[in-house]
Amino acid sequence: MYFYAARQPILDKHKNLFAYELLFRNSIDNIFPDVDADEATTRMVEASNFNINLNQFTANKPAFINFTLETLSKGYPETLANTDVVIEILETVEPDEQLLAICQNLHAKGYTIALDDYIHQEAWLAFFPYIKIIKVDWRDTSIDTIFKIKKSIVDYPHIQLLAEKVETYEEYDRALTLGFELFQGFFFSRPEMVKAKTLSPSQLTLTELLNETSKDELDIAKITIIFERDVTLSYKLLRYVNSPIFKRRNEVSSIKQALVLLGTNESKRFLGLIFAAQINPNKPSELFTTTMIRAKFCELSAADLTCQDDVSQAFLTGLLSLIDAIVDEDLEHILDKLPLAPQIKEPLLNGKGTLASLLRLVESIEHADWQEATSIMSKLGLKKNQVLDNYNRAITWTDLQSPAAQTA
Repeated sequence: MYFYAARQPILDKHKNLFAYELLFRNSIDNIFPDVDADEATTRMVEASNFNINLNQFTANKPAFINFTLETLSKGYPETLANTDVVIEILETVEPDEQLLAICQNLHAKGYTIALDDYIHQEAWLAFFPYIKIIKVDWRDTSIDTIFKIKKSIVDYPHIQLLAEKVETYEEYDRALTLGFELFQGFFFSRPEMVKAKTLSPSQLTLTELLNETSKDELDIAKITIIFERDVTLSYKLLRYVNSPIFKRRNEVSSIKQALVLLGTNESKRFLGLIFAAQINPNKPSELFTTTMIRAKFCELSAADLTCQDDVSQAFLTGLLSLIDAIVDEDLEHILDKLPLAPQIKEPLLNGKGTLASLLRLVESIEHADWQEATSIMSKLGLKKNQVLDNYNRAITWTDLQSPAAQTA
């Protein structure tokens, strides 16, 4: 038996990761409307206690978990630490005296409470002293209604407004102007604007290195020369090689030795990660987290396929899947500047081929669209347990690459 869930990031107004909402499914074949809400919450709480490491799954950030009146009445939120969970009261729950007493009790015990898909009613005013976050469906709420909500909470400065289903930068910017402090959606997965950019000298160096990763075999001599021109990149390489995951018999004394030690696939992976992280350091860290999860997932899944596409190409394809959002430029213009192999460009530009299918698969998992995921897996000949294991391994691997993990 497997536990099925996806995590969707919630960002603050600086685009830093604030929390994750955990999205439950009862199997990889179902979509959420077919699942009873009480059962979904019960299974999610059960899994959070017994099946998954909640802090590991959410990168030590709070987990937004939906609760029904039934599961609230049974005290299920209190089985989780108040620092680990945000109690998200579903929009189907009515604001009555029973719910008010529950909220008062949870608030007194230090739990954070959020109202999901908030529809403004006078009855909710009594709850405001105990509510920390109000989630507003950006696609289903008028600006006039938002102003009414803002007016209703003016005496409760502790309440934060969260805009969910924010899909574009323009929507994010508008919500920010209206006073929203938290944001949920995929606004960071698209370019904020289309414009041409010139690359700095260090970015040009990275572009040279990225070109090398698209080749079947690395030209160690050429890459060594490129690294030696940039002390920062050399430092990052040597630090990476110093990771305990690489079993070194001797100390590394040169850039060439470090590259040889890594080997072709690991060197390609390292160069791809460096490119994605450095090409625009002002982007939200969650954007890079998503790209790294995609890259590792594509690599692991490519290895499971009978056709066995080049796993390093699969890794790089996943890593570049959000490059338009990172660089703030049209994808075609970006790839024109990067002399990548056709096997990488084709899935990114035209959505064709096996690697494009792997990208659609990981995107469907991110959106918890298990119906689409099942269809893609069937076409690729991948098993459900393989896919879930690969996605969980990709999350774990990505968390280990974070600065916090590397300095621990």
